[in-house]
Amino acid sequence: MRWDDLFDGLAGELQGALDDEAARRAVDEERLRVGRLTVRERLVALAETSSAPISLQLSDGSLVAVRPKAFGSDWLSAELLAESGRARVCIVPTAGIASLVLTEEQLVVSLREPAASGPGDLSGRLGLAFALRDLGRRRRQCEFVVTTGTIVGTIDRVARDHVDVAVHERGVARRSRDVVAYRIIPLDDLRLVILADD
Repeated sequence: MRWDDLFDGLAGELQGALDDEAARRAVDEERLRVGRLTVRERLVALAETSSAPISLQLSDGSLVAVRPKAFGSDWLSAELLAESGRARVCIVPTAGIASLVLTEEQLVVSLREPAASGPGDLSGRLGLAFALRDLGRRRRQCEFVVTTGTIVGTIDRVARDHVDVAVHERGVARRSRDVVAYRIIPLDDLRLVILADD
């Protein structure tokens, strides 16, 4: 009888040790998964879970509320929400984000693993230059928020690490006679690109 109790006790201890090891392994795997998360992945998880606005502090110190719509490799397009409730379309380079300002609930949601993108999904590989070239082709007037302020104009060309902008008055079409200056803006200095209303 004592041998049965001894073996039952040993089996219980062994099972407990195995359970503890499995729990430690699960904690380690979760720690590794979270350690590999990027800001982009956390933003995608937030956008997939809720349509609530996300507050971003840009590297120039400004705070904006956005509702993300699409993601590239190093940028996101979103609705920029003003205090008046008006929404405008914008592009936010992830390099221009200083921090995400989240509620506790948003923080927890952002740690979820985003849904896997399909094999034909190219959006995650398209860089900021691609999005800006599209705006240039469509001759869209934009507001370019940079570290030192805001520049209003139209994109003339996009190079590897900078964009050429023809500066002109807000609401005026880009014509040579209306261009007051040309600005070359390093992509690293872009904080926000706001599309002008049609």
